[in-house]
Formats: sequence, structure tokens, C-alpha cells
Amino acid sequence: MRALLLLAAVLLTGFAYSQDSLKTQELDDVIVYATRANENTPTTYSEISKKEIENVNLGQDLPILLNLSPSLVTTSDAGAGVGYTGLRIRGSDATRINVTINGIPVNDSESHGVFWVNMPDFASSVDNIQIQRGVGTSTNGAAAFGATVNLQTNVPSREAYAEVNNSFGSFNTRKHTLMYNTGLLNDKWSFESRLSKIASDGYIDRAESDLQSYFLSGGYYGDKTILKALVFGGKEVTYQSWWGTPQAVLENDRDGIEEVISNNGYTSEQAENIRTSGRTFNYYLYENEVDNYKQDHYQLHLSHQLNDALSVNIAGHYTYGRGYFEQYRNDDDFSDYNLNDVIIGNDTITSTDLIRRRWLDNDFYGTTFSFNYLKDDLDITLGGAWNKYDGDHFGEIIWAQYASNSDIRERYYDNVGLKTDFNVYLKTNYQLNDLNLFADLQVRKIDYETVGIDSDLRAINTGDDYTFFNPKVGATYTLNESSNVYASFAIGNREPVRNDFVDAPGGVTPKHETLRNLEIGYRKFGQDFSFQANYYLMDYENQLVLTGELNDVGSSIRQNVPDSYRMGIELVGAYQFTDQLRWDANLTLSRNKIENFTEVLYNYGPAWDEFNVEETQYKDTDIAFSPNVIGGSQLTYTPFDGFEAALRSKYVGKQFLDNTSNDQRSIDPYFINDLRLSYNFSVSSIENVNISLLVNNILDVEYSSNGYTFGYAAGSFVVRENYLYPQAGRNFLAALNIRF
Repeated sequence: MRALLLLAAVLLTGFAYSQDSLKTQELDDVIVYATRANENTPTTYSEISKKEIENVNLGQDLPILLNLSPSLVTTSDAGAGVGYTGLRIRGSDATRINVTINGIPVNDSESHGVFWVNMPDFASSVDNIQIQRGVGTSTNGAAAFGATVNLQTNVPSREAYAEVNNSFGSFNTRKHTLMYNTGLLNDKWSFESRLSKIASDGYIDRAESDLQSYFLSGGYYGDKTILKALVFGGKEVTYQSWWGTPQAVLENDRDGIEEVISNNGYTSEQAENIRTSGRTFNYYLYENEVDNYKQDHYQLHLSHQLNDALSVNIAGHYTYGRGYFEQYRNDDDFSDYNLNDVIIGNDTITSTDLIRRRWLDNDFYGTTFSFNYLKDDLDITLGGAWNKYDGDHFGEIIWAQYASNSDIRERYYDNVGLKTDFNVYLKTNYQLNDLNLFADLQVRKIDYETVGIDSDLRAINTGDDYTFFNPKVGATYTLNESSNVYASFAIGNREPVRNDFVDAPGGVTPKHETLRNLEIGYRKFGQDFSFQANYYLMDYENQLVLTGELNDVGSSIRQNVPDSYRMGIELVGAYQFTDQLRWDANLTLSRNKIENFTEVLYNYGPAWDEFNVEETQYKDTDIAFSPNVIGGSQLTYTPFDGFEAALRSKYVGKQFLDNTSNDQRSIDPYFINDLRLSYNFSVSSIENVNISLLVNNILDVEYSSNGYTFGYAAGSFVVRENYLYPQAGRNFLAALNIRF
């Protein structure tokens, strides 16, 4: 089956857009043209160039490299930016951020998340990135409910080159990359390859990462036609650090630590671990408590210019992912795995220690297309995509102290998720003197179902069909040759994720979410400076949030809140003081509120023999993980050719761990400064040698960037526990890059 899918991806055709001349950069820009904004588009966006990416690409994951982007907050489970990392934009997490590579969807079809650990060192193969904040323009894949991250892979090089990149740093972090590009052969052909290996011990105990990746591309660039194929993928083995660190450990609260031990039934080994580990505490002790996953991507793009005004663009893609996370389980009940109790003599054994693996084996394939008409003052794009996802979720026991009636690798649960996602959109830009009018109409249709036995042994048979209409309208008015103003209004709709279906209380699936997004902005560009200011309002209907409620097997569930919003002002600017000194900065000031929120706390009674639900009402309360202030700054000094020093600063305001605006359940604000030094020079036949040093958190600040909270009660005894993800203190990465 997969061979047929791969063959289909190779046979499908892809993208086109061109003007009269066939410059390689312009030709490769066509791959992302249909899903990108430009200076005439009345939406809010920023762009990150290849040079900006290269400057900080010393081994950390792509979200960390984007840290200074406006309204963006990064997270790292292992605390050093390698392994499981993530980002939030305007307070929206990865499940609400649409990500595409060359216009091809990347978000997982069921969870809507993006797992950057599956694409280690992908930044080395990226030419540029556009981040659209808010609903943005129509794109392919998951709905954009906070932002869109659009990545374009490397464009053809005119000249051949080879590169060797090596980085080393704190926590035994190292990155090794080999790249080769043929240049443009006979003005028609170009090929590129990359191999990468990244490893790190992590800041958190045992949070090691062993990451490998590859990238291959080849293209034909004719007078009217482009044919480009890409194959890339990665394999990751990452020791789990998902549990987080109890706040009592970070505060060195000895009594609090003993409470955590007592409340969670720690074994003597676990108790000794939490008492002695300090800030780098990792709950997991089993030597192979790892996430082991591999993912391969195939893309084919064919572009053809029909005439001076019209081009046609279609792409085929296939992604194959497979892997598991392995867990040691202490004293699990046989009944949790549908196994019989073990009888030895007169003794009945009802539980066992065991090791299990929980697998995901999935195929994702489809096609994207666009037709572009560009002539005089009219630019029209008709585009869309059809994508299919087939994901198999299953679990197996690979060892048990008492095997009962199980066989090794016998599946104790098995279910499948199937999803079809189709969208079509029509975008129009019309230039009327100094006024550009914009309209973007999208229809998106989703068909999702999941069937089988879930990990808690429940039979599931759920899902739904959705048809969404997502309109966007706006205008850009040119004040003069260096400034403009814009305004837009967009509506986005988003279906629930897999867990919302599976964990729906009483089997009643939550409603879909709707976002109404208003953007009003001003842009000014001068010879030595640039300035952008915008106001945004993201008004949600039926936003899905965690309430503290559990389903019938104890899993956290989300429910709709009728009214909530994000509103703010974003300021982005740059100023070139002299030829040697430049300052880039951004600031976001926002309010992120739920009008009415009901928190649920479970009370199990003083003897743990009864069950009550306690509800607390909140009005005008803050949305979790949505800081009211986010700021970024980079001061760059270039005293002479080849040398560059940059002070990179990031401020993130208070983040609440839940939706109650309770300071006792929050992440403290933090202000972090990094120092980057870089020197480029040539030696003999070597085209370029780069020596770089990145010192992160130079002031050695103790801070956490992410976390979670939970609570319950037993009569008058109330438990509230916060878990945070502490980040590394002062640490460094040094790199030596050679280009031939």
C-alpha cells in the first residue's frame, strides 16, 4: 500500500508561477506563492530570512530559532532547546498554528500538533519563513487559530558548494551537518543533499536526545516549466521529560516535596530521586523510557506557465510516520490490559510491573493545487487541497513480571483514525489607484472517524463531518512610496481534535470553534528604519478549554466556553543607527479573557468513599498561557567586515497555568539575554569559514517557560500541584562551519 502511495506522490504534479524571466529565486518562490501574504495583503505577518536562520542555527530546534519573532513564546521540555520543543503565538499553542512546508500541511491530522523533534536540523534546509499572525490568508491543512508558519525550502544555487557544519556546547550538545549543492547545471538542473546528526544530554536529568535527519532535492528549471522533487525525514530517540518538575522542588520546599511524595504514592526509589535531584529533576528512572519515532516526507512539484498571465500549480505529497514511546509501569492492574489475574498456590496476584509500548503508525497523503492569474492590477488565485490520513494507534506489552495470559507484543488495544480534509479557496487582489482591495473565500470540508479499542480499553466509535465557510476581506491603502495602512476581517472555523471526540463526557462531542479576527495596521519603511504597528482582536465563539473536569476513566477533557477573546497591540521596528549598529525590537501588549468560566474540582470525600463535583464560577478571567506582555530585542554591532556581535533579549510576562487568574497557579515573568558572536573569513580555496559562539541566558536567570497544574480534594483536604519546565541557566554553543 505504501509503495503505491509513494508512486502516486511521485506521479502527481505540483506548483507554478513565473514572470517573463526565469530567475531561480523567483521560480522557487512559486511553491509558496499561493499561501503567502505580501505587502499588498491586509494581514499581519513577519518574515525570517535564510541569513537570520543561519545566524542562530547551532543545534537547537526550529521553534527556539524563532524565539525573537513578535508575540512568540518558546518551550523546551529538556530545558536546553533540543528534543521536544514548542511555540505559542499570541497565546495559541501548536494545535492552533497552521504549519506548511512548501504549501504542504505538516500538522498532525488528529491532534493538530506539530512535533519539531521529528524534523531535526530542518532549519539547515530552509530558505525563508513567513509567520502570519491571526487567521491569516487561506492555506492548506489545519485551521489557523493563532497563526500560520509557512516554510520554504532552499532555492537553487547558481554555484556549486559543499558545507561542513559542526557545533558543540553545554550538556554535551553537538550538531554535525554535511551539505552539498550542485549549483545550476546547464542552466536547467539543480540538486541538493544534507545529512545531519544532533545529540544532547539535556539540562533535565536523563533528558537525552539522539536525532538524525536527511534532505534530498532535485529540480528541472525550464523556460516555462519547473519540476522539483524533495525527500526528507528524521529519526528521533528522546528520553522522556514530559512529567515536569514539581514547583516544590524548584522552590526547595522540603515540606512541599514530602507532600508530593505522599500524594502521588512514590516508591522509595522515586522518593530518593525527588529529594536529591534539584532543578534538573526528572520523574522517569527506567533506562529506556524513550520516545522513538521516524518520519519520512515525499513531495513533488511541477510548475507550468500557460501564458504571460496564467500559471497552473499542483503538488503531490506523502508522509509516513511510525514509532512508539516506551514506559515502565509499576504495579499496574491486570484488568487495565484485559489480562487474567495470576493464581500461585493460594495467592491471587492482581497486578504486575511491566514495560509497554504505545505505537502510532500513520500514512498521510494528498495533493495541493493553485491557478494564478496576474495581469495589470488584478491578481487572482484559485487553490485548494485534498488530503487523507490513516493512523493506527495500538499498544503492546514487551515485558512483565507476571505475564498472565499475554503474549509478547500482543496488542492490548488497537484503534484507527481516518480523516479526509478538502478545501478550496479563491483569493483576489485588485489595485485601484492607491487602494488594494482583498478578498479570500475558503470552503473546507472535514470527515473524521476513529474506531476500535482505546488505550483505557474502552470501545470507541466516534467522529463527525464538518463543512466550514471561512471568508476574509480587507484593504491596503498606500499613503506614499514608503508607508501604507491596512485593515482586514476574517472568520475561521476549526473542528475538535481527537481527544475531544474520544474523551467527550457522556459521548456528547464539543461544538466546533469559530474565530472572528480583526486586524488594523500601519507599515512604514525608510532607508535606515522600519516600523509596523497593528491592533488585533481575536473573538472566539465556543473556544475549547480545559476546565479541570475528567471523563469516566480520569482523563482531562475540554469543553466549550461561549465567549472569549484575545486583543492586543503589536509594535515591530528596526533602526540602523550607523553602518555598524542596528537595533531590531518588538513588543506585544494584550488582554486575553474568558467572559464566563466554570472550574471543576473533584472531591472524593474525607474517607475517599464518595464522589462530588465542586464548581467555581469566574468572570472576565485570563486565558491560560497567554502573557499580557511579550517583548523581543536584538542589538547588532558590526565593527568590521566579517565580524558580528548581537545581544538578544526576550521578555515574557506572567502566564497562568489554568483559566482562574490565580497567582498561585502561574509561571513567573522572565527576562533572558543571549549573546551571539560570529566571524566569517576566507582561507585559500575555502570559500568561507564561519566561527560562531552563542551564550544563552548570560545572566544565569532561573526561570521556567511552561507547565501545568491539577487539583482534587478529599473532604476539607485540598491538593493543588503545579509542575513546571525549568530552563537551563548560562550555557553555550560554539560552531565551526566551512563552505567550499
